[in-house]
Amino acid sequence: MENADLLVRINQNYNSFSKGQKLLANYIMENYDKAAFITASRMGHTVGVSESTVVRFAYALGYDGYPELQRSLQELIRNRLTAVQRIRLTSDLEKDEILTNILKSDVANLRSTIDAADNATFNRVVDALFTAEKVYIVGMKSASLLAQFLGYYLGFVLDNVVVVNASFGDAYESMIRIGPKDICIGISFPRYSTRTVEALSFAKSMGAKVTAITDGMLSPIAELADFVLLAHSDMASFADSLTAPLSLINALIVAASLRRQDDVYERLDQLERLWKRQKVYMSAHGGAGGSERER
Repeated sequence: MENADLLVRINQNYNSFSKGQKLLANYIMENYDKAAFITASRMGHTVGVSESTVVRFAYALGYDGYPELQRSLQELIRNRLTAVQRIRLTSDLEKDEILTNILKSDVANLRSTIDAADNATFNRVVDALFTAEKVYIVGMKSASLLAQFLGYYLGFVLDNVVVVNASFGDAYESMIRIGPKDICIGISFPRYSTRTVEALSFAKSMGAKVTAITDGMLSPIAELADFVLLAHSDMASFADSLTAPLSLINALIVAASLRRQDDVYERLDQLERLWKRQKVYMSAHGGAGGSERER
């Protein structure tokens, strides 16, 4: 079932629904932003029907179960929610439920990312990193943290990494020399950054290979990309869930480092000796050390 058809299908089948299913249909149509992020049990409790009625409602709409209905709702709304609407999604959570629910949500994001993993595309991206003259990394807003993380660690493997600055003017200044022999990695998740889309459009217009790290093939940066790496990222509130995207980026870093193990080991060994001399780190008992990278 197409996500965009969900509300239409509810309307088309409304007269055939049972009394309880009509209550669910009304709730979803009037509160679909909240409905997309609650369990079947909580939806049933909110509407006044059993959890099994919620599951049967999903089947009646043509889904394999409630999780598929929920994903369809999430895809329908995820790029429409403002920050205020996002934080309202968690307003009904009990304080004792917050930690468990958020951790479970991140686990679900990781599982969905594993299911969508494309090893062939992943390996082509790693290959492209080593054939490119320069590797440009673009991420704005919350994705800037991911861009900085990828750029920081990839810089221990490659000498040609450029993390594009977050401001729009600086983005063009950083990318002014990008060309056909380069690769540009763009990172963006709902709500998608207009500046990231524009930066990748510029990279593509200059002939660079474009890789998108994003949440789906309908993402505006996926449409610009030669390679697309998918990571699931349902929001828990106004803060984006970056667990699965960060795990995907970790995989890129590991894959790249394994291509140049000897060089990476030598470089890190030099740094470890430098860190130790400069007492960059402290051990757990308070003594100075240098066995870990600075964060």
